[in-house]
Amino acid sequence: MNEEFISALEQVAEEKKISKESILEATEAALAAAYRKDYGKPSQIIRCKIDPAKGSMEFWMEKKIVEEVADENSEILLKDAKKEDKNAELEGVIKYPLPTHEDFGRIAAQTAKQVIIQRLKEVEREVVFNEFKNMEGQMVNGVVQQMEGGNVVIDLGRTNGIMFPSDQIMGEHYRVGQRIKVVVSLVEKTNRGSQILVSRTHDDLVRYLFMMEVPEIESGAVAIMGIAREAGVRTKMSVRALQEGVDPVGSCVGQRGTRVQAVLSEIGNEKIDIVLWNEDPATYITNALSPAKVEDVKLSKKLQEALVYVANEQLSLAIGKNGQNVRLAAKLTGWKIDVVEAGTKPAKEFVEEKEETVETNGSSSEKKKKEVKEKKTKKTTVKKEKKVKEETVEANGSSSEHAERDGSPEKKENPPKADKKKKSKKKVK
Repeated sequence: MNEEFISALEQVAEEKKISKESILEATEAALAAAYRKDYGKPSQIIRCKIDPAKGSMEFWMEKKIVEEVADENSEILLKDAKKEDKNAELEGVIKYPLPTHEDFGRIAAQTAKQVIIQRLKEVEREVVFNEFKNMEGQMVNGVVQQMEGGNVVIDLGRTNGIMFPSDQIMGEHYRVGQRIKVVVSLVEKTNRGSQILVSRTHDDLVRYLFMMEVPEIESGAVAIMGIAREAGVRTKMSVRALQEGVDPVGSCVGQRGTRVQAVLSEIGNEKIDIVLWNEDPATYITNALSPAKVEDVKLSKKLQEALVYVANEQLSLAIGKNGQNVRLAAKLTGWKIDVVEAGTKPAKEFVEEKEETVETNGSSSEKKKKEVKEKKTKKTTVKKEKKVKEETVEANGSSSEHAERDGSPEKKENPPKADKKKKSKKKVK
């Protein structure tokens, strides 16, 4: 083996973007197959090892150590293996060096070629799969290669991606050779190799486009907190500032809307609402329903629901066409949102639940608990006083009865009037 052969291996590795070790393994397997074809037997296990530094190769035959031999060309008994190697064990192998040959026949050379091609394809598929598997959820550039029915085949460089109709922006038309940006949505293995699904409707497409156009997002001064999208129609995106003095909404819109227009040029006539994120759910929901003006928001944290009050003239704007505005706001905030006209009385269940779960700083709920506790304490005290009084009355009654039995006089504070008259008559006589 000369230097030209080693140079050819390196060239193939660079073109295929496969490691040199993988190319060498494929070549060694191919040479072993060619050697068996010309100088060995079909059932023999022949190996080859290439030394790139020296430009040399060696061949050997292996036999598996078994308890019962089924094929003498590839298996050997343990007792026989012990004669050649004292450390031999079951399931191990015994190696037999073979003479080196470099002059293979035409059939052997053709066999080696097929093995190399097959091994390289397998290695390349595995490399491509691992590469794109790590890119799931990321945006990549592609070129429209062809249209197959409703599907669009995208050339991604090393392989092709498929974009199904559900992943295509509504109303968008594609032409062969068109350069587009897509998000790798799913990478999976099939019988025909790796299948890579790409999407133009993915929420992260908008995220990456803004990262490209807004330096503040790339630097970390502004963060995208959430995206709710109905591709081709409307998108709501919430942002917040992570650096003092930065206007997050203004940074994304750009001077005279240049930045947001650059994003729209990539995804068509899709409307984009950029709203300010807030940790307070009521404020966040108010911002998310923009451009509608909200008068009041009542929350039920237990049910994760919000009741939003708007003026009559703002009702249709808050709900949006076919409920789109409120639907996107609910998706963006994670709250179920009901929009009603100001002055409408909410459902009784919602009011009761709200009183129990959504009181500022928990002051009302604490007060309610305190009142219940005081009522219980007062009721217990009244019962105790009543019981003590009854016991006192019974004690007094038993004392008077005891005095009468002993003959002791009982003092009377107010004697009857009739007795006084009798006493006065006796004194006159």
